[in-house]
Amino acid sequence: MKLITFRFLTCMLLWGMVNQCAAQTTTSVIAGDFPDPTVIATSKGYYAAGTSSEWAPHYPVYHSTNLKDWKQVGYVFDKAPEWTAGSFWAPEYYHINKTYYIYYTARRKSDRVSCIGVATSNYPDHGFVDRGIIIDHGKEAIDPFVYNDNGQLYISFKAYGLDNRPIELLACKLSADGLKAEGEMFSLLKDDKGKGMEGQSILKHGKYYYLFYSAGGCCGIRCSYHIKVARATSFAGPYEKNESEELLKPAPGWKCSGHGTFVKNAAGQYYYLCHAYNERSETLTGREGMLSTLTWSKNNSWPAMKMVAISRPLPNIHDNFTTNKPAPYWQYDYHNSTPVVKQGNGKLSLSGTVSEKNNAGIIYGVRPVSDNFDMTTTVSDSNEAIKGLAFYGDANAALGVGTSGKQVKLWVVKDGRFNVIDSVALTSDTPVKLKLSMAPDRTCKAYYSVKDQDWKEMYAGKNIPVDALPQWDRAQRIGLFFKGKATESAQFSSFDIVNK
Repeated sequence: MKLITFRFLTCMLLWGMVNQCAAQTTTSVIAGDFPDPTVIATSKGYYAAGTSSEWAPHYPVYHSTNLKDWKQVGYVFDKAPEWTAGSFWAPEYYHINKTYYIYYTARRKSDRVSCIGVATSNYPDHGFVDRGIIIDHGKEAIDPFVYNDNGQLYISFKAYGLDNRPIELLACKLSADGLKAEGEMFSLLKDDKGKGMEGQSILKHGKYYYLFYSAGGCCGIRCSYHIKVARATSFAGPYEKNESEELLKPAPGWKCSGHGTFVKNAAGQYYYLCHAYNERSETLTGREGMLSTLTWSKNNSWPAMKMVAISRPLPNIHDNFTTNKPAPYWQYDYHNSTPVVKQGNGKLSLSGTVSEKNNAGIIYGVRPVSDNFDMTTTVSDSNEAIKGLAFYGDANAALGVGTSGKQVKLWVVKDGRFNVIDSVALTSDTPVKLKLSMAPDRTCKAYYSVKDQDWKEMYAGKNIPVDALPQWDRAQRIGLFFKGKATESAQFSSFDIVNK
């Protein structure tokens, strides 16, 4: 992605808070970690939800009126459904009468097998009530997609990804209320060449049913994801594969596009919302939301797709905690922490408990949208707990800078071990400003300031690598952290991210 060196004269209003202007730009329509997106059209515009993996709350939801400008409005689940134990992947919107459905993948608590559940609501962006497991098939059932074929509902999904046999896209009938699988499973398409097959979406055009799917490896620096298509004259097949090169070429500066769903705008144009990696920031920012067009040829040949590349400034964050409810972008590690957050009157209080093996503390973080930024906060209380800023991959891979009593400590967690690598004594214990600066070379630096004096660097002259923090299927989170007793807390009076 090329950088634009001038600054924009106008700023974006995002999440209800004023964001500063950024020099960097992006062609993603939903910046930052937003894999496997699903999208639906409603009378109030478009809604999209995406994979949240091990971060909570679960399945972030965005709203747009034009498919290009999106604002986060909440999550599908504030609390995990009772049967689930993580791996919240690949949500899929559907609508029946006045009810919105989310079909989703999660691991079952009893045996850690990935199953497909369903939840319903009267609204597309909140109020979802879990209706339990709808597909339980073998060692794994993931990536649901629902299709209405002349009044008969079907649900399709990926099967056999963990078996010593070819992956298949299976399907079966759904009940009219969308809450129960019916009849025998049947195969739509088989991965007989072992290239990978998942993330399917189906459209009918003319006499053909077109099955779009993603092949290759989805995740990580060595990803090979790409979109393919097959077609048949009946929903059940047999499907003929288009064996030519990938259907959707990523936009310049992007790679490994895939796993999305289609939506039609008021003018009848089909769009495809999927994900892709930024070639520069890669796993640090994760799989970001990308938009493409779908066009049909007049001679009944295969369809064509093209990325929509509209440059826009990256959103910065400026939060003074003046509202009574935290902004919707905050997330935490679902498996390893239970945060307690209170906000209002210019303060955010963070405390809570962590799992037994979590030595990194509680991260209350946001999705980074760049590999080059400054993140700052002001710590406004003093106790022995460590509180400040952190980059967090999971409980075994994190780093941060924080105050503890009259000290500032720079720490890292590697392989689950917490180590302070630098500390500085303070003459005044509050308030203290802290900063973590991220550079494109995958390193960061840490700073502190007391009484609005100049920034002082910790661990001076040494860069701290951060490239090992992101996990294979998800980007890191960056933000506030607390490490202390449940009876203690951290108080913050500001939080800012400025992309450079």
